[in-house]
Amino acid sequence: MDAIDRKILAELQRNGRITLTDLAAKVRLSLSPCHRRLRELEANGAIRGYRAVVDAAAVGLTFEAIVFVSMNQEDRGTVSAFEQALTEIPQVVQAQRLFGEPDYLLRVVAADLTAFQRLYDDRLATLPGVGRLTSTLVMKQIVTDRALPL
Repeated sequence: MDAIDRKILAELQRNGRITLTDLAAKVRLSLSPCHRRLRELEANGAIRGYRAVVDAAAVGLTFEAIVFVSMNQEDRGTVSAFEQALTEIPQVVQAQRLFGEPDYLLRVVAADLTAFQRLYDDRLATLPGVGRLTSTLVMKQIVTDRALPL
């Protein structure tokens, strides 16, 4: 990856809807080489996809919690089943496996406290291998969806 590829990525992080013509102009390439580089960045996984960033409150998801998960079973099968089950819960918008204790950090959204409590009791607490859940409520978002420093 060279400096031009990084410029392309930086521009796309700023504006994922930029036209190919405008992108080429911003990174000072002609259209064909810019398009070729863009397709290569997509093919090699540097660009994982394109999406709209939706405001959670605008769609009624005004409650957010960080949930720490400590596993009581950590064999390969249980961990795999736990991680697969997480991917099937749409309210889990971010999940990270950690070194040390706790084992996982989840970012969870819900409509309100009651909806979160139902999710917590009915889905999260029943996931394979879960030993303990600890949650904390998000008071305010300070940094979100920040572009990578290229």
